[in-house]
Amino acid sequence: MNKRFSVYLNSKIKKFNKAIYVEGDKSISHRALMVASQCMGISSIKGILESEDINNTVNCLKALGVKILKKNNNYLVYGNGLGSFRKPAKKNLYCGNAGTLVRLLSGLLSTSNFKTKLTGDNSLNKRPMKRIIDPLSKIGANFFPKKKTTLPLFIEGTNMPLAQKFEEKIGSAQIKSSILLASLNTPGITTIMAAPSRDHTENLLRYINADIKVKKLKKENLITLRGMKNLFSFNLEIFGDQSSCGPFIILALLTPKSKLVIKNVNCNPTRLGFIKILKKMNAKIKIINTKKKYGEFVGNLVCESSPNLKPINCSKKLVPFAIDEFPLLFILSSLIKGKSKWNGIAELRKKESDRIKIMEAGLRKVGIKTKSTKDSLTITGNPNIQIKKTIHIFPYNDHRIAMAFFCLKQLINGKVLIHDFECVKTSFPKFLMTMKKIGAKYEIQK
Repeated sequence: MNKRFSVYLNSKIKKFNKAIYVEGDKSISHRALMVASQCMGISSIKGILESEDINNTVNCLKALGVKILKKNNNYLVYGNGLGSFRKPAKKNLYCGNAGTLVRLLSGLLSTSNFKTKLTGDNSLNKRPMKRIIDPLSKIGANFFPKKKTTLPLFIEGTNMPLAQKFEEKIGSAQIKSSILLASLNTPGITTIMAAPSRDHTENLLRYINADIKVKKLKKENLITLRGMKNLFSFNLEIFGDQSSCGPFIILALLTPKSKLVIKNVNCNPTRLGFIKILKKMNAKIKIINTKKKYGEFVGNLVCESSPNLKPINCSKKLVPFAIDEFPLLFILSSLIKGKSKWNGIAELRKKESDRIKIMEAGLRKVGIKTKSTKDSLTITGNPNIQIKKTIHIFPYNDHRIAMAFFCLKQLINGKVLIHDFECVKTSFPKFLMTMKKIGAKYEIQK
């Protein structure tokens, strides 16, 4: 576990003109390691995010008998083919704070013929798991205790999985990916009618020649995967995480006379909701030099200070494509004139924390007016807000909340102490170091 520390902030960021890189994409890092474990041969993966969440993925795979080595900047994954996991010697597979890990790994474990226990930290142990228990039970896996829908849980895989037809209506890439990973080792054709969401799993499976087809329909995607096809080792490079760009984009847009280039960023269209929303709000932001590499689009982001930002009534259609960046959008709408309304965001209540509730509490401390329902948040912006006394922010073990309030303080006068800032290491270990590169000042308090 990381040692606890707080970050004290007492000054605003000054204008900057910088070019930076952010660390590798977290979603793809999880998926690349897990898929490589089911291939035959040694896969070489460059640019893996070295965060707490990904370390837990590596540790779980090693406990399941997968050899993983780091050589130079490449991770070498020694795969033994489909269904090759061995029953772990330890009783528990610890998933830390990583919802992606526990849900996707459950897909692979559902066709592994042994019983194992999945557990996480306090935050992960409260997150809903019924969304994967139901489809994986349909395939043939068993979960214990019966009727329990949160971790810790036992999962017992089956050696006679049945291909099924599924409907995924939430717009959750984790549910869809969990089913797809289970179907790799399931005879026959698995069909998923899925609401649009991140498609990194489909891209990776296509890249390594799995028997997968995706048909785009009017409102959904029809995904079919024929299982039991041997998969072979691959080489992959992972580029910058679009979600990790968010804090730096917000600071560039709201700091007068500033410009920022973020290089070699994953620009998958299903990850660009944040940028689409910002453009609707009049942000000066563009993507240049786009190329397709290793099955994903990669490019450079160019952002400039945008004095004419306007509020938005945001459609729920954009939510699945910007789910991680909403705390930052709440910060931005707090600091511009007018009322912004964010609709269809109920899924934010089921993340590492209830992100609507925690963001609202922090914004009100600063003096921003907010109003929420179960699935919406209205924010009345105030570009002239000032903090009168030291404000204490508690992120409740949620990295996105901690980073969002760090950005808020960079843009207004006053003093802020963000407690338990070590939670940022789950997704972005070099966050503070990268912030320093664009001129942000902070003090670490242990």
